[in-house]
Amino acid sequence: MSEQDDYKLDCTAVIADVWLMLDNECDQATRERLQYHLDTCGTCLEQYGIEEQIKGLLSRKCGGERAPEGLRQRLSFEIRRTVVIRTESE
Repeated sequence: MSEQDDYKLDCTAVIADVWLMLDNECDQATRERLQYHLDTCGTCLEQYGIEEQIKGLLSRKCGGERAPEGLRQRLSFEIRRTVVIRTESE
């Protein structure tokens, strides 16, 4: 199996996990897989850039406050659910 096969990810999975990467909340192997996909998929790279800008704006405007863990988990679940629902219905 080649490195490309090891790093083959669905775009919806990458977009759902991009915040984990931005928040440094994923392990090194996940970061490498996500980065490889972003390096080879212009659409996901563009979306990553938008998410990165949103994170920067939130950080500047909210003073770097962190949401409570329960809220973070619920939001993560809803983001993943929304991405999957949109993909399945399209």
